[in-house]
Amino acid sequence: MLSEKLTNALNDQFNNELQAAHAYTAMAAYFSKKGYHGFANFYLIQSREEHYHAMKFYHYLVTMDEKPVLQALTEPKNHFVSALDVLESSLSQEKSVTSNIYALVTLADELQEHATLSFLDWFIEEQMEEEKSFRDIIARVRAIEEGGEYFLKMDDEFAQRKLED
Repeated sequence: MLSEKLTNALNDQFNNELQAAHAYTAMAAYFSKKGYHGFANFYLIQSREEHYHAMKFYHYLVTMDEKPVLQALTEPKNHFVSALDVLESSLSQEKSVTSNIYALVTLADELQEHATLSFLDWFIEEQMEEEKSFRDIIARVRAIEEGGEYFLKMDDEFAQRKLED
């Protein structure tokens, strides 16, 4: 059994991951409305990945004989001014998740909860990859015009993205 404080923190992150999935779905809707179905696909896959992350927390809590507790989701940002606005919101969201993961690691370390530390290692690596991915995409989009030829090429590229196993 985990301490109540750590269980609550893990449940909060379980819900944070669900909230991130919710936000990415709203971002996908922005791109769908604009007709950029590749970017929409990218964000729908991103949403499914965040749900997968949430379920990792769910299963970890169950494994540790704790109960996953669902909380209410808040309305995500639904209005964006540009593709760059969406991407910058994504990077900001990922930085927030990274901060939350680091806080969990700190708490687990303070409590000497080694199983949780081991569990969280995967998330540290994942967050490094997520932030880099968004920084790279932002750099590409800043250098081009939304709706221009290279942007549409990126849209086609993102249409090929599939959920990795």
